[in-house]
Amino acid sequence: MDNYVIQLENLTKTYVMGETQVRALRGVSYNIKEGDFVAIMGPSGSGKSTLMNILGCLDKPTTGRYLLDGEDISKYDKNRLAGTRNKKIGFIFQTFNLLSRTTALENTELPLLYSNVHGKERSTRAMAVLASVGLKGREFHKTNQLSGGEQQRVAIARALLNNPSLILADEPTGNLDSKTGEEIMNIFRDLNEKQKKTLVIITHDPDIGQLARRRIFIRDGLIIKEENS
Repeated sequence: MDNYVIQLENLTKTYVMGETQVRALRGVSYNIKEGDFVAIMGPSGSGKSTLMNILGCLDKPTTGRYLLDGEDISKYDKNRLAGTRNKKIGFIFQTFNLLSRTTALENTELPLLYSNVHGKERSTRAMAVLASVGLKGREFHKTNQLSGGEQQRVAIARALLNNPSLILADEPTGNLDSKTGEEIMNIFRDLNEKQKKTLVIITHDPDIGQLARRRIFIRDGLIIKEENS
């Protein structure tokens, strides 16, 4: 039996801007299995960022259903969505979204800060994930002492800390040079192949998209085609 992390059933999203309605998603249906690696691709304005926000529980669809680990979260209120985000989803952003003037370790510990996990265990877990992404020995360096690639590794470590069901990466190499971007994508590939993590990346870069197992292409709020590696 297939274990689906994501099940999308005819999702639509309409934004009302004054007297204008913008249909960002027009009926998206798609399933992503546990351990899959999917790239969502499309030009600016295609709807891929809207879909990312719904997958990440940052927004809700106008109509349709979104099941995450078999739970229909389409109707969750803001508090339940926030709890789901913290427990089940690890986010990685193009701009890293790290706190300035804090260390790699402190940034990585953030998802556990408001949990019942005490300080020593938080640090132990954070040190372990930092080491797993190649940052052993850099734990106490502050954000401004880290290169762009190292900052993105911190962001990956932070995303892994809660052992999420789903890792979402939004243009994760967009602010990096090609060599560093390749190193980051190798980390993603290892997470998928060796740790069986379920990954979804948003990218407009075809070279990055080729590294995923599957690619779905969105245009005008619809999936127009799918490719498999």
